[in-house]
Amino acid sequence: MLHQFSRTELLIGQDNLDKLKDSKVAVFGIGGVGSFVVEGLVRAGIGKLVLIDDDKICLTNLNRQLHATRKTIGRSKVEVMKERVLEINPKAEVTTFQEFYMPGRGDDLISEDYDYIVDAIDTVTGKIDLVVNAKSKNIPIISSMGAGNKLDPTRFEVADIYKTSICPLAKVMRKELKKKNIESLKVVYSKEVPIKPMENEDSSCAAGCICPPGITRKCTSRNQIPGSISFVPSVVGLIIAGEVVKDLID
Repeated sequence: MLHQFSRTELLIGQDNLDKLKDSKVAVFGIGGVGSFVVEGLVRAGIGKLVLIDDDKICLTNLNRQLHATRKTIGRSKVEVMKERVLEINPKAEVTTFQEFYMPGRGDDLISEDYDYIVDAIDTVTGKIDLVVNAKSKNIPIISSMGAGNKLDPTRFEVADIYKTSICPLAKVMRKELKKKNIESLKVVYSKEVPIKPMENEDSSCAAGCICPPGITRKCTSRNQIPGSISFVPSVVGLIIAGEVVKDLID
């Protein structure tokens, strides 16, 4: 009998479909990259998802984030994404944490029953700590490098962090992970030279912040807001989802 994953079963078979159904994947960061990771995972048949993000949907998210619409502005990203997941697969198990991942939160937010972790957060200290914690618990992890200030989605590659180049975030990650004696990390990164944002008074978040009420980490506290476009973080997210699925079914 045909079912919602019949076309996927034609590709990977029933046994692998069952593996995905029983797999638990945690996605840290449900923004431009992370929202598309979740979309790719649930549509591939991942049965258990953990979504971690403290942010609320902002008007400026509409250009690239899957869960962002005029109706969802001001709502919690993890809750909106959970609703979308359950509309796609009502049988999925979805756990949400409306929290900002930072060093020291690993024991509460990283469970040993995770089969895979996706790092789609945008702070270096959080990314480093998340990787270190995942490695210490022997949980496979994949990290998104810089997707902002990029315009060419064809320049993204999957590689080990120590084989990356060009990407400024990957450079910092290589240096910090080496200090932590982390020997390898699967990442998605771009060889495109970052574009310098053309910020002016009208487009400056610092001058005209429109963050929803209740936001604790406003854009005005950031050194620089990266430029973004619809077809870059989405591609990164789907590449990551593909890597997770392929790794889970070997």
